[in-house]
Amino acid sequence: MTTAQEQRRAPREPAPAAPVTPGRRVATALGAPVRALREAPRRPLAIATAVALFSLLTYATVRHFVGTSMVDMIVYRAEGAAVANGQDLYGLRVTEWNLPATYPPFAAMLFVPTTWFGIGFLRVAITVGNVALLALFAHLSFRLVGWPRRDLRAVGVVLVAGLGVWLEPVFTTLRYGQINLALACLVLWDLTRPDSRRSKGVAIGIAAGMKLTPGLFAVYLLVTGRVKAAFVAGATFLGTFLLGALVLPDATWGFWTKYLYDSSRVGKTEIVDNQSISGAVARLLHTPHPGIVATAVAALVAIAGLSTAAWAFRSARWLPRAEAWGVCCAAVTAVLISPISWTHHWVWCVPVLVLLAAEAAHERSRPAAIRRLRWRPIFAATLLAFLSFGMWVVPHKGDLDLHLSPLAQLPAAVYPLTGLCFLAVAALRIRSRRRAAGAPLIRLPRQRTSAEVAEPLRQR
Repeated sequence: MTTAQEQRRAPREPAPAAPVTPGRRVATALGAPVRALREAPRRPLAIATAVALFSLLTYATVRHFVGTSMVDMIVYRAEGAAVANGQDLYGLRVTEWNLPATYPPFAAMLFVPTTWFGIGFLRVAITVGNVALLALFAHLSFRLVGWPRRDLRAVGVVLVAGLGVWLEPVFTTLRYGQINLALACLVLWDLTRPDSRRSKGVAIGIAAGMKLTPGLFAVYLLVTGRVKAAFVAGATFLGTFLLGALVLPDATWGFWTKYLYDSSRVGKTEIVDNQSISGAVARLLHTPHPGIVATAVAALVAIAGLSTAAWAFRSARWLPRAEAWGVCCAAVTAVLISPISWTHHWVWCVPVLVLLAAEAAHERSRPAAIRRLRWRPIFAATLLAFLSFGMWVVPHKGDLDLHLSPLAQLPAAVYPLTGLCFLAVAALRIRSRRRAAGAPLIRLPRQRTSAEVAEPLRQR
């Protein structure tokens, strides 16, 4: 009798958790935006929605009167048509500017579905899709930075999706129908996943297979000690190459042996559209071929940028938001050192601005007696740089890019200068945090004690 009563009183063991299947993960991910909107405070969300809708309606009006060519979207569609019809992928020339295909064959294969729709429909669909990707990019940026608190992130996402269209890199991405936001979301989604995931690196490899520049994030994973994820990214990239070689062998051979190294297919190095180190050096030296000077400067920036990114990641014990600093440094480095970085490639300004806003908000939360105004001016200056459209206000028609005055060089290189300043600020931030904690500026090999030194001698 006692045994039966004890059995009835004994606590029941919890039922085993249901296995997490891929379908369950997809359902959870799709339901996340709805849950986030339900959890957000009503009044701030309503105000943010009203502001975002007004901004988007204003943007649509400006877009209507200014006109948008969406030339890159037309090139993508032509690439997809070349793959579908068995035409010469890298021999095509489209639009009034005779633009060629410049991406790897794998990207052209992904563009095939665009041929199923007319250009008029694609203009609307890709614009709406890019705004949705901007919202996703904002969400991933908030997750990377860990700010603001979870219930307010939906409000932030709505505001970024509505107001972010006025950032010049985003504005130009929408104007040309570019894929920058899609690639950035792939990379940032991968980097915000736990390092324990076996598939970490796959999305970076896919992004690199579409456009080579994201491959630098695999290097970032490698220098931060996440060797397995780096190799997964490399293996995925290799898979995109093999798939392209299998489906488009001639195009693959031509791209990797010839067209990849022909920078004239991409555009002129010296024009203000090019906001890379090479472009800034070309304009500064008044030459379309900056040569070894630009290469040397880009190499130094690559070493400094990746070193700062790795330093940030390895300073997580002392540096708040260390991973965010590392990722943003790697992103800025990738855009800086690329031979051609059009203004719309700088969509990575979104997580950079979110990170600086988080630092400013943390600074503001300190007591007034110890508060120092540092991050708010830095955030404001960076925001102004990406809202300025500075490179477009200098004389740049024809060959005027090569004859800019010293004063005009500054707005003509506003993004490279901002990027270099960001890397410098990141290095100073890491250094100050490590010094404040009494930590060594770099990780030194551990010194052995006298007992450890004597042990091998006793064993002889």
